[in-house]
Amino acid sequence: MTDLREYAAAVETEWPDDADDLLRRHQESLFPSVGLFYDEPIELRRGERQYVYDGAGNQYLDFFGGIATVSSGHAIPEINDPIKEQLDRIIHSSTLFLIRSQIELAERLRAMTPPRLNKVFFTNSGTEANEAAFLITTLNRQSNELIALRHSYHGRSFATINASGQTPWRSSTLSPLHVHYVGNPYCYRCPWEKTYPECGLLCARDVEAMIRTTTSGQPAAFVAEPVQGVGGFITPPPEYFIRVKEILDRYGIPFISDEVQTAWGRLGVADWGFQAYGVEPDVVVFAKGLANGVPIGGVIATDELAGAIRSLSLSTFGGNPVATTAAMANLNYIATHNLRENARRVGGYLMGRLRELAERHPVIGDVRGMGLMVAVELVRDRATKEPAPDVLGRVQNEAKRRGLIIGRGGLHANVIRICPPLIVGERDVDDAIRILDDAFTVATSAL
Repeated sequence: MTDLREYAAAVETEWPDDADDLLRRHQESLFPSVGLFYDEPIELRRGERQYVYDGAGNQYLDFFGGIATVSSGHAIPEINDPIKEQLDRIIHSSTLFLIRSQIELAERLRAMTPPRLNKVFFTNSGTEANEAAFLITTLNRQSNELIALRHSYHGRSFATINASGQTPWRSSTLSPLHVHYVGNPYCYRCPWEKTYPECGLLCARDVEAMIRTTTSGQPAAFVAEPVQGVGGFITPPPEYFIRVKEILDRYGIPFISDEVQTAWGRLGVADWGFQAYGVEPDVVVFAKGLANGVPIGGVIATDELAGAIRSLSLSTFGGNPVATTAAMANLNYIATHNLRENARRVGGYLMGRLRELAERHPVIGDVRGMGLMVAVELVRDRATKEPAPDVLGRVQNEAKRRGLIIGRGGLHANVIRICPPLIVGERDVDDAIRILDDAFTVATSAL
């Protein structure tokens, strides 16, 4: 192993552009399941507002935001300065001591949610937050049954991968939970091959059918993302969650809203995704964009559910001073710069420009989303809707060559995911559309 003194001296010098060597070292040292974007992966070395830069100094317009995590932008002084100040005060103490910024953040989150959601528990990630949500609901209901949606994603841990309704992310079917999957509100690929709104929301009615036929009648909870993230930004009809919540209330089943990707104004119409659908959950799971890239997660729940844990419990790093300071600074920045309204306005403009793009490129089968959480689904033929993941791979590579970072997702890896920092403007959208137009032209030239 390299001497630590040599390593310390090396990082003090200017790092060379050695992406090929980094790729080799990545493959030698990291789990093979940790995948990378692009035929030629890049190191993102620096960021500034809506832009990132690789080791060669190339600039990219960031329309992925580290998976909807860089919510306010890169290297924002109003966010980074309080973090630096906190680093010089104290980094860690554990939850066995009072943490002022943790308490203030919990109070802030309580003020942002319905009054019934009264208690907060902080974690380090969305995966861990979902684990906590599953724990309190299973303890409260004395049941290990969970209802989840197909195409969902709730984390990478032993329990959460089995609450995730897509095979590519499930390395095992062993689980402490008994999960029942219902058809999801995927209007472009309706499980019943119906058309909204004539479908009568069969996807919502399927929840009651599942409760009455394949469960014990006492599931611990129903968990759903307001807009499915890894699933390809699948966006339910406006009435979907209202109908589902009516069903859940009849059976006394708690609703867990997984807001890991949909919170903090990203949808443009509210602070939280559930608010965009006019419902009140019993548990809200959050993470990703709360601290603008600093690791943090957590749950906020009713007093009854929060009190279900009667054993000793703590979170060594959860709610630590640095992460909660970052979160408070980020929430302040979002509020004072009206980024939620910006997400609504710019997101609407983005959707319109993408639909114009779809008129020129038949490979675009669907454009969907809300605010600055927008998806473009690629198909070989609009009539058959056959997924075109290879085309997306070429589009993604061509976009990178032209200076644009976009994401990918969906069960078939055929969905472009667009979730930039909430500071982007219409000029950024125009730049992205110009690049995508060229990328689609090149990527589909051989079809």
